[in-house]
Amino acid sequence: MRAGIARRGIGAALVLVGAALALWSGLADRETAARALDTDRAVNAGAGDPGDISAHNSPTVARNPRDPRNLVVTSRIDSPDFSCAVHASTDGGRRWSRTAVPVPEGRTCYAPDAVFATDGTLHVSYVTLEGVANTPRAAWVAASHDGGRTLSPPRKVTGPLAFQVRIAADPARPGVLYVTWVQALDVGNLKFTAPGNPIRAARSRDAGASWSRPVQVNDARRGRALAPSPAVGRDGELYVLYLDVGEDRLDYEGAHEGTGGPPYPGRFTLVLARSRDGGRTWAESVVDDRVVPIGRFIPFLPPFPSLAVDRGSGRIYAAFHDARLGTPDVWIWTLEPGGRHWGSPVRVNDTPRRDATAQYLPEVAVAPSGRVDVVYYDRRGDPRGDRMNDVSLQSSRDGGRTFSAPLGLASRSFDSRIGFGSERGLPDLGSRLGLVSGDGEALAAWSDTRAGTDASNKQDIMRAVVAPGRAGVGAASADDIGRGGLALMVGGFAALILMRRRG
Repeated sequence: MRAGIARRGIGAALVLVGAALALWSGLADRETAARALDTDRAVNAGAGDPGDISAHNSPTVARNPRDPRNLVVTSRIDSPDFSCAVHASTDGGRRWSRTAVPVPEGRTCYAPDAVFATDGTLHVSYVTLEGVANTPRAAWVAASHDGGRTLSPPRKVTGPLAFQVRIAADPARPGVLYVTWVQALDVGNLKFTAPGNPIRAARSRDAGASWSRPVQVNDARRGRALAPSPAVGRDGELYVLYLDVGEDRLDYEGAHEGTGGPPYPGRFTLVLARSRDGGRTWAESVVDDRVVPIGRFIPFLPPFPSLAVDRGSGRIYAAFHDARLGTPDVWIWTLEPGGRHWGSPVRVNDTPRRDATAQYLPEVAVAPSGRVDVVYYDRRGDPRGDRMNDVSLQSSRDGGRTFSAPLGLASRSFDSRIGFGSERGLPDLGSRLGLVSGDGEALAAWSDTRAGTDASNKQDIMRAVVAPGRAGVGAASADDIGRGGLALMVGGFAALILMRRRG
């Protein structure tokens, strides 16, 4: 009888040991599943210096496919003067050097974007500004064959009043580039004077040396189309995701006069346009026609929806924010390969619904393995004020159906109300965040105001490198690991004591 009791006791102890080992293994797995590989570092020179009051925002991150440690970050500068910046790194983003941007006609560059072609050539798009109103005079593209350290004299893509210029490269054909923009017909002070300003696209087959005649992308019936975001699919098809703001004259035609206040009370529509013939003809699909605006904006500088294509599976992802649940949330939509209809949106942030904090301005990217990463501004840490921003990244390994726990990227919260327009209650942190995703890590960039004040409006570009987690899995805390170790220790002692008693 004693032997039976001893055997049962040893068995129970071994079960406890097994459970402790499982807990330890699970916690160790959590620890390695999602973690920061390199904490936030400044990209732009002058970051943290109160004497440098430049407002850097709207970063683009581009990675050289021939050399993954070669990265380029561009930024728009809104104050004290309108300008632009291009920074290059050859060590994975630890150190950055600023690249001189060639400016034709003695003017200033603004609103840059960047992409690496598959042969390792960097292409940078930007506009030059003119006049008292600082309106675009022309759109340009410059190239770099040394990883972004120097840029060639630019080639003109189009003439005056080209807004929201973006660039994309064909992943299979290094000489094929696309530029998209909103072509204004007439403008006023921080507004379009009337609807009907089309989204246009132009193609280059010779790496930017020459450009095709522009073609209208959006359906002409969508008279207030904004924020075109281009991407090229695995078979060379061109996609452009854009925002149709419907009857929103409040923002589009500047009825708010550049001041803060309640957002437009109607609904926006996310639209994907697709061309299979190099941008000559277009077809459209509605991603979602129930997008609830979260705030006012200047129509020249709207928030961009984000678009990414999984070049392995052909799956397409669109990401944006809206307030359909009462407060701003981040959403992602998926179009399956060969599908005609978008799936229902998935809420990315795991905050309680209607918790009175904002999660907004997402950027989505797809790693070669198919993992989907989403980075966004996150105010969950400021439930009383909904003012102080953090930056969160979440990942999906099941095609955007579920997402990992959020991983915070900024070491300090920063004020979302510092930026161009803050004196009018309409501060601008920019039109997008930057993100590139590899199989083992992701690099994100954002506009950070920790060194700024209400008076300076200073903004800096910060970046962080992380190892994303699996769906539903986050980083383990020291307390979790301590509890796992304690359980393992108790289980082990219990087994030893029972074994000695048996002996």
